Amino acid sequence: MESVLVSACLRGVPCRFDGRGKAAAGVAEALEGRRVVAFCPEVAAGLATPRRPAEIVGGDGHDVLDGRARVVDDTGRDVTDAFLDGARRALAAARAGGCAEAVLMARSPSCGRGAVYDGTFGGVLREGDGVTAALLERHGITVRPATGD
Repeated sequence: MESVLVSACLRGVPCRFDGRGKAAAGVAEALEGRRVVAFCPEVAAGLATPRRPAEIVGGDGHDVLDGRARVVDDTGRDVTDAFLDGARRALAAARAGGCAEAVLMARSPSCGRGAVYDGTFGGVLREGDGVTAALLERHGITVRPATGD
C-alpha cells in the first residue's frame, strides 16, 4: 500500500496555530486506499497549541533552509530553529513511513507549497514554499498543497 505524509491538521487533529484542525472531505477522498502518516512539524518541534501565528520574513522555506530568511511570530520572536527542527522530524517520519508524496496544509510557514504569507502579518501571500515543504522537496518527496477548505 502506498504511503503519504499528511499534515495532521488536515486529518482533523487540532494542532494548527489557532488550536483547530482543518479536516476536509476532499482531502480524505484523495487519501483513500493509501497509508496515511499524519504529522505536524510544529508540534513535533515542541511548539505549543495554540501558538502565536508565524510567517517567513525575507523569503520562503528554501531561503530559511539556506540561512537567508527567518521564521518569526507576530510578536517578533524568532522561531526559526523550531521550524527547522520540525522540518527535519517530518522528513524522518516520511522516510520511516516510506512516503514518496506529502499532502500538506496550504499557506503554512511549515507546510505551504507554492504560496506562503509574506512576513508582514497582513494576510498577503507570496510565491514560495514553507520550511517543511522545501526540505521534503529537496529530498525527492513530491509535495502537494491542500487547503482543508
